[in-house]
Order: sequence, then structure tokens, then C-alpha cells
Amino acid sequence: MGRVNDLDRDSTALTSFSALLTAEGRALLDLDEVREADPARELAVATRLRREHPAELVTAVLAQARLRRRAVAKFGAQDAGRMFFTPNGVEQATRTSVAVHRAESFRSLGVRSVADLCCGIGGDAIALARAGIAVLAVDRDPLTCAVARANAEALGLDGLIEVREADVTEVDTAAHDAVFVDPARRGGRGRIFDPEAYSPPLSWAVEAARKAPHAALKIAPGIPHEAVPAEAAAEWISDGGDVKEAVLWFGTDTPSSHRATLLPSGVSVASSLAEMLPDPAVRPVGRYLYEPDGAVIRAHLVAEVAARVEGGLIDETIAYVTSDALHATPYAVAYEITDQLPFGVKKLKAVLREREVGILTVKKRGSAVEPEELRRKVKPQGKNSATVFLTRVAGAPAMLIGHPAVVD
Repeated sequence: MGRVNDLDRDSTALTSFSALLTAEGRALLDLDEVREADPARELAVATRLRREHPAELVTAVLAQARLRRRAVAKFGAQDAGRMFFTPNGVEQATRTSVAVHRAESFRSLGVRSVADLCCGIGGDAIALARAGIAVLAVDRDPLTCAVARANAEALGLDGLIEVREADVTEVDTAAHDAVFVDPARRGGRGRIFDPEAYSPPLSWAVEAARKAPHAALKIAPGIPHEAVPAEAAAEWISDGGDVKEAVLWFGTDTPSSHRATLLPSGVSVASSLAEMLPDPAVRPVGRYLYEPDGAVIRAHLVAEVAARVEGGLIDETIAYVTSDALHATPYAVAYEITDQLPFGVKKLKAVLREREVGILTVKKRGSAVEPEELRRKVKPQGKNSATVFLTRVAGAPAMLIGHPAVVD
């Protein structure tokens, strides 16, 4: 009975989506009052439109408009305004900046065709096609395939993107230069952390990658390093300082290596596993504190950044680097430290009051104290700003106060 209900829901969802692709559905999606309707006005818009159009269609149109507005953050206003989405598609799709970076990486390898397995709504397929790469986009969900097909058409890329509804484990990829696999990492209970619980499992994806001339497997950034195959080049990618994903590359000239890539600049730092530097030594807090980018930390390349700034760690378990010198580096944000204090709310409150600090940025690493909780307790007031780091220094809870450093 459950399977029948699932099929009924799938059929209903596909019928509802198909209605959006009709002339009537597209005309409604193009209405300014639909595109720009905020929650406060949506009921009034819906009421008016239902006088002239089927209620089910109006509901689907307004839901799609909401998804498009959510998608702007990932796809940009121009593309999001033309594309189609599902709730899961918006949530799980690759951000355009990351997809473009990956597509350019494939193109630099000489790849001309890619089998995009678990393609979702087509975010990566779009970036690959725009890089001039032919794409076979495969997914087993009928609605997802319909959305991906509609997106390829909406963006004028259907000549380069073939969407196929199939089980990715049964697709022959031999005719393609490369394979890209983006396994589902969410289930009924939320995010999946065990790579073997991905759909398909990471072990299957690795075997598929090994059979292809080139391959990339998208994985969660928190994957245990011991789960990375020895022949893979692992890349952690951040965008605007936020870690977005990790990728295992096969068929490159840098196997058994780790790389951190920072977008939007595209700068990267890398090291082969055999040549990775040992952890930096712990040293006293110097004049400057460096906060490495999250991708650098995930890739275990903090030592490489510490060497570039002539620094060491403030604690053997904390990824903050300290140095007496100020160096320009894209891989970490530098702060000039003015005070080092044992942890204590009263002492911090007194210092902030004395400095007339009203704008307080609270960062933490290795501390159980929540930033908002601390901010409520110290009640910053004044015309000046400061940053406080809640952390550990040589094993002891500490507070470091400072401000962003300016490199001449």
C-alpha cells in the first residue's frame, strides 16, 4: 500500500509540474506580481488568480515562484528566474560558482563529454554544457528528470544535455571521457554521514570512477581522510569563506594529494600526501592571529599556511595560527591581537566598556560558549568595534581580543 501511495504522489507531482510548462503556466510565472510576491501579499495574489485559472495551477505557480526566489543565492537572479526547481533540488543543487569551477577543471583535463550520474535538477550539467562539454545527465526520479530537462531547454542548452531517467548503477558510461557522481547524502532522517550509506554508496562510485579516463566524485566536506582512496586527489572547496563540498578526482596528474580551493578568487594551496608538512609547533600568542579558511582546515593544510606566515599554533588542537609578522595571504584572515585574557565574562565586559566597544564580533574555536550568549552577557555599548576569540591557548580557556589587520 505504501508503494502505491508513493507512486500516486509521484504522479501527482509530475502532473503538477507539467502544468507549469504549458503556455498558461509559463504566462503566470512571468507575471510581476507572481515573481515578486512576498508572503504578506501571496494570499491576495492567489485569490485573484484563482478567479481566472485552475486553483491547482495557481498553487503550483506560486510554489515555483517561491523556489525561484530561494534559488537566487545559488544560481543568480537571471538563471533562477528562468529555471525550474523542486524543494530538494534547491537544497541539494551545486552552487553555480562551484559547478563552474568543476566544469573548468574537467575542461582543463581535455574532457569533451561527461556522464553526470545523480544529476538532480541539472546544476552541474548546466555548468558543464556552458563549458562546451556534452553531458549525459542521469537520475532515477521522474520528476527530477523532468525538471532537469526543462532547465536545459530554458537555458538553451538542450543540444548539449541529454537527460535520461535510469538507475545510475545500470548506465554504460564507456562512451564518455569522464564520469561525475553526486550521490544523495540525505535520507528520511536528514544528512547522511556514512559514505557507504550514500545513494549510491561511495564504494560503488569509486569503482565507477576507476573505470573512466577521468572522474570526479562529490562528497561531504567532513569525510574521514582515511576514506579517501589512495589514487584520488582530494579537493575541498569554499565559497566566500564557507566550505561547500569536497571532490575526489581520478585520472589527474596529482594523485594522492590534498587541495584547498577558495572561491570566488579560485586560488588554491595543495600538497601531496608524501610531502605534507608536519603540524606546526605550539608557540605563545604573537601580535597577529590568522584564521585559516575552512577549506584549508578540512584539507589538513594548516601547516602549509603557517609556514607562509612564519607562524605556529596557539594550541595543538586548535586551527588558529599566530605570528609576530603580518603577511598577506589569501588562505587566512589576519587579526591584530591587542589583549590575551583568561576566560571570564566580567573581565571581558570591563575591557569592552573601557574601550567603548559597541560592535562586537565573537568567534569561537575549542570553546563551549555560544557567541550570542556571550554577547548578551557583556552587553557591548560604544562607538568602537572589536573581535573576541573564545578559544584555548596551550590547553587553557582564553579570550583573544583584536581587530582585522590591514596589510599595506
